[in-house]
Amino acid sequence: MFETCKSQPPPVESDTWQAACFSTSMASTMLSLAPASASALLDRRDSSKVILPKVKIGGTAGRSLSVKKNENVLHNAQCSGRITMTAAVNVSRFEGVTMAPPDPILGVSEAFKADTNDVKLNLGVGAYRTEELQPYVLNVVRKAEKLMLEKGENKEYLPIEGLAAFNKVTAELMFGADNPAIQEERVATVQSLSGTGSLRLAAAFIQRYFPDAKVLISSPSWGNHKNIFNDARVPWSDYRYFNPRTVGLDFEGMIADIKAAPDGCFVLLHGCAHNPTGIDPTSEEWEKIADVIQEKNHIPFFDVAYQGFASGSLDTDAASVRYFVSRGMEIFVAQSYSKNLGLYAERIGALNVVCSTSDAALRVKSQLKRLARPMYSNPPVHGARIVSNVVGDPVLFDEWKQEMELMAGRIKNVRKKLFDSLSAQDKTGKDWSFILSQIGMFSFTGLNKAQSDNMTNKWHVYMTKDGRISLAGLSLAKCEYLADAIIDSYHNIS
Repeated sequence: MFETCKSQPPPVESDTWQAACFSTSMASTMLSLAPASASALLDRRDSSKVILPKVKIGGTAGRSLSVKKNENVLHNAQCSGRITMTAAVNVSRFEGVTMAPPDPILGVSEAFKADTNDVKLNLGVGAYRTEELQPYVLNVVRKAEKLMLEKGENKEYLPIEGLAAFNKVTAELMFGADNPAIQEERVATVQSLSGTGSLRLAAAFIQRYFPDAKVLISSPSWGNHKNIFNDARVPWSDYRYFNPRTVGLDFEGMIADIKAAPDGCFVLLHGCAHNPTGIDPTSEEWEKIADVIQEKNHIPFFDVAYQGFASGSLDTDAASVRYFVSRGMEIFVAQSYSKNLGLYAERIGALNVVCSTSDAALRVKSQLKRLARPMYSNPPVHGARIVSNVVGDPVLFDEWKQEMELMAGRIKNVRKKLFDSLSAQDKTGKDWSFILSQIGMFSFTGLNKAQSDNMTNKWHVYMTKDGRISLAGLSLAKCEYLADAIIDSYHNIS
């Protein structure tokens, strides 16, 4: 790597400094200088430094090297009339890597933590909080973990498809244990890394086996949806969903865009509690959505992150998925237990693919496992055992449903109190009833970026820049304060 000296340097006068070889373990650049420069470089009695000419180093032109006196840097090797020197230059292999922007959702929490104001509110991340705005671990989760310890279960690798007991109960929870698709073994279920990992695994499957297909994503949608399909190199386009004029569903635009898309697209649908708007289609609208998807030979792809957490009923929140299955449609369903069991850090979820035959389900599952193996090998066991213990035990299952009703009920109460506060404090007569018609953890306020910035900069309310707030991070005691912030931002910031 480095050139070494093979002969001793000639003797030098006491008032000059000795040139020697410079070697280092760091990456080096070889510089060659013409002989005419040698005496000028070495005979600098009145200077503490030797200044080298400007040279090009590591692709950077016009950089001067300055070497301190008595550093062993130069050696006249008297080779072919040239002076050879070696200089250590720290040029990173990662110079071309740019700084990534902060995540639009998780970055909100980082900014919130840095704020020292006592009135601050974090309404950015969708994580359930108690009325005291503290994280909450469900009682059934604690009991399920205690049961795990009592059983003394080991920490061996799971199969690629995950824990068998988990896959069984999670599919039954989504589709119903008596669903023909379950009984006929037409559902391929693979445990995955929560909802995000399930979506990413499905995206890899689409890219490999449906390379010409496009994914249709609602506008707006969860911020990570587009990132997932971009990363998997799956093309996507928007379909209209939100009507800013009514702060409601743009159903006509949604249907028109799904109809206009090429046949055979994957249509990404939120099974319940649409994120970020909190606006869900009605039962009649779901029927019409299914009609046009079947007409266009599209494939429904449900993202279900809030089953039981939106309405408080597991069956109600799975109704849209079960309806599509009842019509004989082949569908994808990504599941997450982050919200309804509070297992955010366990990264526990599943990907389900409902097929028309059991043979197709076997083949699909085999290829999902093939994709998962080089991606993450196999999923973690802790969260899977919690879910299988809770859902598979009738006593714990009933207790879980009661806890979900309490969590969903708290958010409904906060939603009602916020509406009442807005209506009482806003003297302009603006209709805030959309707050009540939305469902689930989030509310889409209709505030634009400048207004959302005002919420943060003036009122210390942290939220995503699209105007979404997480009601799970709001308490009844803070509703009036939040209403003041929303009214000020809406009416005084354009």
